[in-house]
Amino acid sequence: MTKDRDLHKQRNNSDKLTKAVALGYSKVSTGVPVVLATGAGPVAERILEVAREHGIYIKEDELLAESLSRLNLGQAIPPELYKAVAQVLAFVYALDSNESNEISD
Repeated sequence: MTKDRDLHKQRNNSDKLTKAVALGYSKVSTGVPVVLATGAGPVAERILEVAREHGIYIKEDELLAESLSRLNLGQAIPPELYKAVAQVLAFVYALDSNESNEISD
């Protein structure tokens, strides 16, 4: 098998190629989240590892990751993805709130 076929087989396998996208706000932001990091395979695994090391919440959303991975680094998320990203941020804020409540109890 050629390398191309091996890669194709890996991507069509039941355990798909992992993708990860890190979002955040830039210092010169317009208030819209921007892509801070994106990658697939080993790069995605490293992004996830760094997130875990820093206590950053991870939300799995294959379709959203696919859409966001097409953006350039530093690029603001487009309006058509606002709702999906807002849902992720609401998830993160809820986790933060729950964690804060548990600490204060």
